[in-house]
Amino acid sequence: MNWSFRCSRLLLLASCLWLAACAQVASSQAGPGHRIGSLRLLGEQRIALNQPFRDTVIGGLSGIDYDAATDTWVAQSDDRSEINPARFYVMRLQYDLAGFHRLAVEDVKFFRQPDGSLYPGEAEQGKRAGDIPDLESIRIDPRDGSIWYASEGSRRYGMSPFVRRADRNGHFLAHFPVGHMFDVHPDQPLGSRNNLSFEGLSFSADGRDLWLGMEGPLYQDGAPPSLKQGAPVRISRYGRDGVMLAQYAYQLDPIRFAPGGRYADNGLSEILAVDDQRLLALERSGVQGSDGVFRFHIRLYELDVAQATDIRNVAALTAATGITPAAKRLVLDFDTLGIDKVDNLEGVAWGPKLANGHDSLVLISDNNFLPSQVTQVLVFEVLPP
Repeated sequence: MNWSFRCSRLLLLASCLWLAACAQVASSQAGPGHRIGSLRLLGEQRIALNQPFRDTVIGGLSGIDYDAATDTWVAQSDDRSEINPARFYVMRLQYDLAGFHRLAVEDVKFFRQPDGSLYPGEAEQGKRAGDIPDLESIRIDPRDGSIWYASEGSRRYGMSPFVRRADRNGHFLAHFPVGHMFDVHPDQPLGSRNNLSFEGLSFSADGRDLWLGMEGPLYQDGAPPSLKQGAPVRISRYGRDGVMLAQYAYQLDPIRFAPGGRYADNGLSEILAVDDQRLLALERSGVQGSDGVFRFHIRLYELDVAQATDIRNVAALTAATGITPAAKRLVLDFDTLGIDKVDNLEGVAWGPKLANGHDSLVLISDNNFLPSQVTQVLVFEVLPP
């Protein structure tokens, strides 16, 4: 081998090593995350109304998350300990690129209060102490597999919303300090509205931080959405020590349709981290018809906080100026999905990778234990942009 040829090979090898190093650095700087272009429905499974399971009634499933370590899912009920004590179910889902083949409920666990007792229902107040639960989101800690869950509290009883952590059997581990901004004040229009507080919970894409989303605006941030205008809700990012790292405004859409009955709303029902700056935001609008039955109009957005204003020190959005909310991009309008019924979707979670390397996304509905609604689980393939 002549000297010039050997030098050329050495230079080529050095160039390849340099390019590989650059690619590795770029990859590490990009960090963990997902890429979302659109969604393709793989299938649907339903759980029958008031299906019994180990002396409980399945229903009100308002949050879901995937445990890769056991290939199972957890879904908590927002039953306020009225039918059965506050609880979560362990499920197994079988799906692939060809469809959604099976859903099986395998276990149920009851959440415990710090003193080890079950959470009381409204009828038990005075007989048994504790917080009335209204559990709206559940997440599995990517570090240790523990369970994090959020409750909307009860304004009537002066119970503020909270976030707590439990072990896999539901036993209390820790109370997560969220700050006093979200406290309820039954005697004045301040803080969280009843049934419009902690609805969304997600770990950051790298698992270091925690995102917390409000269903509706704080009293001091203005009125909830109407047919004419939307409303801002606060989405907060916390360190694991409970220190708020940032907070952003997310602008809800106006209510989509006028009710034929007495009531209609729109709120943020769940969030899910996509990468370091983007999250999925599930907006759920319930519209009561003249027959008294609610019909649901769901939109899934991707929100981006890159250019949004940090509002953690803004006491009232109604008195603030120059606030830039998170940008939002529509991923899917469920009215266009083409299935016979889209119900009260309140939970969303990443599932395992599909055979083609694409992400899977799973959503679950809260049937409110009503015969006019269904508990449905929808599975999607995430198509990259």
